[in-house]
Amino acid sequence: MNISTPFTTGNTHQQLEPKVGCIAGAMQIIGSKWTALILRDLASGAKRFGELEKSVGDINPRTLSQRLDDLEEQGIVTKQVYAEVPPRVEYSLTPKGEDLIPVLRQMAAWGNKYYDGNC
Repeated sequence: MNISTPFTTGNTHQQLEPKVGCIAGAMQIIGSKWTALILRDLASGAKRFGELEKSVGDINPRTLSQRLDDLEEQGIVTKQVYAEVPPRVEYSLTPKGEDLIPVLRQMAAWGNKYYDGNC
């Protein structure tokens, strides 16, 4: 008896992704620790580094900086530097980053439905 699931070989993977590797590619971008929380906080608008540091939680500033750099390199976040003294830097989502918000909303809905802790 051959039981087929969306995660087996053959054409059944197309039930979840148009090409093999699409989910893995997305996870390379949003799967790093803290990344989804950074995106969640940027969904409400541009934020300064210190604001993100407070809203994300117990993130190390170096880690936050690395995640923001990675997201900027992927074209998901943009960094705006203002010529002021002291310099002001704000991070915001690009259109590509905004396309991730429905994905995060679905993740939140799933967490709300199945997570036993306080979401």
